[in-house]
Amino acid sequence: MVDISSHPRSTPKLRSSLFFAFLLVVSLVDARTRTVAPSAEEPGETYDRYYNYDALTERLQSLARKYPHIANLSSVGQSVEGRQLWVMRITKDPPADGGDAPGKPKFKYVGNMHGDETVSRQVLVYVAEYLLTGYGAEPRATELVDTTDVYIMPSMNPDGFEKSVEGDCAGRHGGRNNAKNMDLNRSFPDQYSGTSANPETIPEVMAVIRWIQEKKFVLSGNLHGGTVVSSYPFDDSAIHERQGRYSQAEDDGLFRYLALVYAQNHPGMKTGEPNCPDAPNETFKDGITNGAQWYDVTGGMQDYNYLHGNCLEITMELSCCKYPPASELQKEWDLNRESLLAFMEKVHIGVHGFVKKAIVGTALADVSIVVASIRHNLTTGNTGDYYRLLLPGTYNITAVAPGYIPMTVHGVLVEEGKAKEVNFTLTPEGIAVTTPAVPSTDSPTVATTTDATDSTQTRSAPEAAGDHSPPALPPGRQPLQPQEFRHHSYADMELFLRKYSSEFPSIVHLYSAGRSVEDRELYVMVISDNPTVHEHGEPEFKYIANMHGNEVVGRELLLNLIEYLCRNYGSDPEVTRLVNNTRIHIMPSMNPDGYEVATEGDARGYKGRNNSNKLDLNRNFPDQFFTIREPRQPETIAVMNWVKSIPFALSANLHGGSLVVNYPYDDDKDGLSEYSRSPDDSVFKQVSRAYSRENPLMHNGHPCADMYRGEYFQDGITNGANWYNVPGGMQDWNYLNTNCFEVTIELSCVKYPMSKELPKYWEQNRRALLQFIQQVHGGVKGTVSDFRDGTGIPNATISVEEIDHNVTTAQTGDYWRLLVPGTYSITASAHGYKPVRTYATVSKDHVEMVDFKLTRLHSDPHGQSPNGPQPTQNPSEKAFQSLIKDLSLGQGLEQLVSSTAAESSFRYRRYKELSSFVRGLTLNFPKITALHSLGQSVEFRTIWALEISNRPGEPEPSEPKIRLVAGIHGNAPVGTELLLEFAALLCINYGKNPVITRLINETRIIIVPSINPDGREQAVEKQCTSSQGLTNAHSKDLDTDFFGNASQRVVEAQPETRAMMDLILDRSYSLSVALDGGSLVATYPYDKPVQPVENEGTLKYLASVYSNNHPKMHLGDTGCTGQMGNIPDGVMRAAERQSHMGSMKDFSMDFGHCPEITVYSGCCLFPPAEQLPALWAENKKALLSMLVEVHKGVRGVVRDKSGKPIVGAIIVLNGGVSVFSGEGGYFHALLAPGNHNIEAVADGYQQQRQEVVVSSYEAASFIVIEFDMDNSIFGLPREFVVASAAASMTALVVTACIIWCVCAVKSNRHKDGFHRLRQNREDYDDEIRLTSMGSKKSLLANEFKDESESDEETLYANKI
Repeated sequence: MVDISSHPRSTPKLRSSLFFAFLLVVSLVDARTRTVAPSAEEPGETYDRYYNYDALTERLQSLARKYPHIANLSSVGQSVEGRQLWVMRITKDPPADGGDAPGKPKFKYVGNMHGDETVSRQVLVYVAEYLLTGYGAEPRATELVDTTDVYIMPSMNPDGFEKSVEGDCAGRHGGRNNAKNMDLNRSFPDQYSGTSANPETIPEVMAVIRWIQEKKFVLSGNLHGGTVVSSYPFDDSAIHERQGRYSQAEDDGLFRYLALVYAQNHPGMKTGEPNCPDAPNETFKDGITNGAQWYDVTGGMQDYNYLHGNCLEITMELSCCKYPPASELQKEWDLNRESLLAFMEKVHIGVHGFVKKAIVGTALADVSIVVASIRHNLTTGNTGDYYRLLLPGTYNITAVAPGYIPMTVHGVLVEEGKAKEVNFTLTPEGIAVTTPAVPSTDSPTVATTTDATDSTQTRSAPEAAGDHSPPALPPGRQPLQPQEFRHHSYADMELFLRKYSSEFPSIVHLYSAGRSVEDRELYVMVISDNPTVHEHGEPEFKYIANMHGNEVVGRELLLNLIEYLCRNYGSDPEVTRLVNNTRIHIMPSMNPDGYEVATEGDARGYKGRNNSNKLDLNRNFPDQFFTIREPRQPETIAVMNWVKSIPFALSANLHGGSLVVNYPYDDDKDGLSEYSRSPDDSVFKQVSRAYSRENPLMHNGHPCADMYRGEYFQDGITNGANWYNVPGGMQDWNYLNTNCFEVTIELSCVKYPMSKELPKYWEQNRRALLQFIQQVHGGVKGTVSDFRDGTGIPNATISVEEIDHNVTTAQTGDYWRLLVPGTYSITASAHGYKPVRTYATVSKDHVEMVDFKLTRLHSDPHGQSPNGPQPTQNPSEKAFQSLIKDLSLGQGLEQLVSSTAAESSFRYRRYKELSSFVRGLTLNFPKITALHSLGQSVEFRTIWALEISNRPGEPEPSEPKIRLVAGIHGNAPVGTELLLEFAALLCINYGKNPVITRLINETRIIIVPSINPDGREQAVEKQCTSSQGLTNAHSKDLDTDFFGNASQRVVEAQPETRAMMDLILDRSYSLSVALDGGSLVATYPYDKPVQPVENEGTLKYLASVYSNNHPKMHLGDTGCTGQMGNIPDGVMRAAERQSHMGSMKDFSMDFGHCPEITVYSGCCLFPPAEQLPALWAENKKALLSMLVEVHKGVRGVVRDKSGKPIVGAIIVLNGGVSVFSGEGGYFHALLAPGNHNIEAVADGYQQQRQEVVVSSYEAASFIVIEFDMDNSIFGLPREFVVASAAASMTALVVTACIIWCVCAVKSNRHKDGFHRLRQNREDYDDEIRLTSMGSKKSLLANEFKDESESDEETLYANKI
């Protein structure tokens, strides 16, 4: 929140003077009688002009400065274009830190949500001025300010207002939506449709959501324009009927009353006849309407306030003309003034009070206030205060908090006028204490013991079950128990579930997780206060039963539990608390086929235990120690996909045949029956005991004495492997592969008891079933968010020191980590962020909130080193980055898949039809397609390449390029058909589907549907293992023919191979995906048996992206006869599957510098054509994910200091794999999420290094690499080498001069010697004669020769 004190207009000098002036005024007069006349610089309101953003800001700041004792101006966030969302808080002595004002209900008005609906913007400024100027002078204004915490936001959409045009009554000039063209009143999370808007496109909505959650408003008005009516929740219905469907909220009567308060005080609205020019016949009885009955609005703000805040909100439409002339403002203020004030005063009706802790009297926050018969609760604020608006009547009100005994006050009489005060004092469970009740002034009965007339409440520590006994309830208020106990057949169960789904739509949602072998639905019933969506911060819990079809008690208990939760929600505090704070998923039968053949009365048999394929589902999950060779069953696959799609935190799998809670691990590496401890052994024992303690027979530890003599389980729990070894069990898979902690609960000694025994089992287990759900609220929970913008970080890792088991955050950054009481060191980490560690102390009474704010490793939004040049982004690039993020998180890709559904006629196409098909695409979609011939096969069939792009044939080096190929083996033609259908999907949806359109505009897609058309002509349909057609017409397996070095090639390359090699050697591709058949796995390079893989992390990651978006592949079970069973995540190195030389993917890596993955789409090489629709459905999402993935990693441009692009620069990734900059200096490399080092090398330039951070859900980081000229020679600095060379040359010149001088001196000495010799020849004759000629030579030579003398000089001397 941005406080006005930080705004640049408020100088320190001015603040100081205001402060001293304020002190002076306080010393002179009482604040209650203070009035301040407008100064000359700050004239009063004229009601004849609109305030633009700057004028509005100045006006609000002026008011805040003038009335600091009752006003505070702050911002709750910013708009898309950076404008502040100003909020004026008006109350007596507002806390300086912005905190709560205890005892004052919070009220808010929000205006100008649609930027071109402007009357609200102005009248809210007038309301603020009325309260401020009237305080101390006008009794009504004074009372409102003294008793109410008022918040006024004149404009929620300041960007839209700036675009709007005065006088535009119909909104034809734009401005309704925000700067991202998002309708803010369609962008809130919806109870029926969930959340669809990208948070980055709606900062205004995200700011208001945070504001609502923080402040816990009581009452609110959302002011609009376009007609004259007061609309109340709900704004939409489950079926989203366009008009006429009344969607009733739990507080429907109260909402109608509040809407009438506004309408009846408005002279025009109360008539119900707006007489708007665009809808002259539209009428509203009494001037009010139910939102959905008027027209269905998904994602509206008023529904969000009611469902997710404590706040009741009404939407008021103030004028027919959205943006009337300013001359109309005085009239609009006169029409709405009384309504605005009267509605504000209704924040004081109903009941209010405080909830405190017994003995110490401290305030209790987040306590649920439950009103019997109204299934909508609210919670206390930070100071323990609550405000529950109610119509006149008599109510039973309960305060409920985890770890405390609920307190109910009966017979609270609510009358017209001011709210009744009802305070609560809650006692911690297990503590005996006597405290006076603090009821309302009418002293309604306080029901806390069986004596309803007792004026004190006495709570004793329960015996036996300790803290886990049910809360004491008054006579006649015991929870409603299930009325019918019988065995439900599949049809009976289905009707039961549909009945409760229809009867309790506000808390129940029915869906199917998949189908059984015999095509029965695997139904799941969700029970929660917002059942259709995951609510941030609310844990997900599940119960699964009837995994063994003849173990039926769990199935019936879960149906009983559904009835119990539905019937008691809103009246029983425990049930209400669980439903409001947990999303409970119940699957009554995982094996409905087995159940149908099981027999009632079967005590210990096996009939119906397995599914219809005669396989035990609890031996069918991937195992950490053993390979499960049986094919994965449809039921198993469905549950695995279901569990991976929802962030479950705790689960129980209900069985029969004994009476014990069994916890992981279920097996060990030696296959022995011995204790197999998991890292969270203490947590599993704690949650297991929580169940067994509530079932005395189980807790006794001696179950089924008549059937299994001598069997004993201490406390009624056991380690699975210590009991007996179970490989392939579901509970271990949950723990090892998801965030979910699961135990297995054996509920009955008899597997299929008689129906008359069922009430007994309900009584034995009902408390335990509820108490086990409560365990999900232990340990720590919180949110991991980005420190910079506060957005949640998905897939962040939460690790606990000394516990070797991590959990990850959900899509909005929330997490849950079960722990036993104690103090822990907890670390949150995520790719591209600095890890944060903290300490947390966990108690047994409540969950500990631990939030983490992580800082990015690089300060700029793209992860680029701040030292390098900063790339600029235009709005279009930002929008595309936002699109990639949307498609990578949550349901973005799923929504794209569903939005591109098209009628298709699947069949296998031979060469001629294939050629006609791709030609047809180019003829029908010429603007985005181009057809290229890569070459011809041995039998002269053309190998086609289809290009799909918004500018086909034109070079666009800045765009990533993806290659999709199939048919290298002619006997596996499924890939060919998938790529043809994929090409058709892209073309047909271009220009219609905005996501497909943008992906095509930003990507160059090359599709080669059939590399081996000759082999395809020879292949035979329905041949799953035949090699007929595998090779080309020369009987050559083309995937063994790709050799880049001539020394490796024995014979000339096949024509098909040569065609593909030429395509690959283009070197402009970022990613290649090859489709093949004969297995169900994604492989990555290399196929070579001993080839080291430098970039294995990235290659494996790319393969996993495809696998994870395939409904079966990621489960890791090929299901293919004779092939290895468990393949982690459905991904493996190609050489591990079948090593060979000369593969296309190896050639692509080594010579094309492009990573290629090979996807095997199914076990059967050439399945029947009838299976093609199913195969397409399985691969459609995965293929689309590749178009998204190719935009990730790192991309950029290489240039010199002058901006000239450098082509052919080598980009070295992490010291290993290299890519090259292409035309325009652009490069692109896909990388696994994490931190990566990049080195750039180019001839004549200095080497450059950068570090980048790659995210799994963000578009590629864009970096600019600028080269300096290489100033080094022989690895040494150029300056040093030049200086050294200069010094050397100087030395040489000096040396030459010295030699010349020496030579000159020697020459003179020679001449002088000769002259003297001639002059005194007679003196030397005798001496000369004594020597030979040689002696003379020697003498002369030795006399005149030195080391520098040349050979010529020596020769000359010798001749003398």
